[in-house]
Parts: sequence; C-alpha cells; structure tokens
Amino acid sequence: MMHKSDNIPEGYFEYTVYPLEGLWDLKENGRGLEYLDKNELIYTLMIRQPSFVNDEVFNRAMEKVKRKKPHRLLDKVKFESIKDSLSVQMLHIGFYDDEPITFEIMQKFCDENNLRLRTKVHREIYLSDFRKTEPEKLKTVLRYKVERI
Repeated sequence: MMHKSDNIPEGYFEYTVYPLEGLWDLKENGRGLEYLDKNELIYTLMIRQPSFVNDEVFNRAMEKVKRKKPHRLLDKVKFESIKDSLSVQMLHIGFYDDEPITFEIMQKFCDENNLRLRTKVHREIYLSDFRKTEPEKLKTVLRYKVERI
C-alpha cells in the first residue's frame, strides 16, 4: 500500500503479486534414504519482488508490518537477490506427489543433451493456488541448476 502514501518508491509501477516459489532440499539423513521421507525435506519459500523494491523499500515495509501485524516469524524474512545459472525446467501438471515422474523426464533430457545436475536442490514455482485448484490440474514449474559435461 506504499503507493497510496506520501512516500511512493522511486520507479513504482502497479503489478500483480508474483507466484510463490520454493527451493527444496533434503536433510543429510534424507539424502541417504532410498525413498522420499517428507519429514526430511528442508525448504525456503520466496516471492519475487518488482524491480523498484530495494533494501530501503523492503526495510520500510518490514517496519510497518512488524508494528501493525507482529508475528514471531517476521525476523526470518529477508530480502536478497538470487542469480540463476544454466538450468533445465519443465511444467509439471498434477499432484505434487507425482513430481518424480517429471524429474525423470528432466533427467533423461539432461542425459541426452550432455548436461549434469549441479545439485539435487531444485526450485518449484507454483502457478496454481492449491486452495482453489483441483490437484490433478495444479501447475508447477520444476527447475534444476545444470552444467554442461
């Protein structure tokens, strides 16, 4: 709501909130298992910000939120830039539990194109709202960082 105040951020433009994204990994114990134990998942949730958001705009917004709607997890929220590198991504349509099928297709693509996963950590971009979409119609972009071999 900063655009309705006297202190409008420089370069402000109206925008739609970007989709939720997640970086997914496994705890050390989970990496050694032959099956996916969801209790071993670790993740970071993110929402891309428009280009006019910088450290000053972020800090101002956080101060206001902490005053108006205090929450114990607000201190874990941070603003940072992430640079992506060469990657392979694919649109997965359906249940989250069926993502391994899509990951297999992505791995086959990598094998056929002289690419190797740099890490098993992957990004998911949630294009559908799971609260409003039938599970078999959920759309999620799956992305791995890769390197040429």
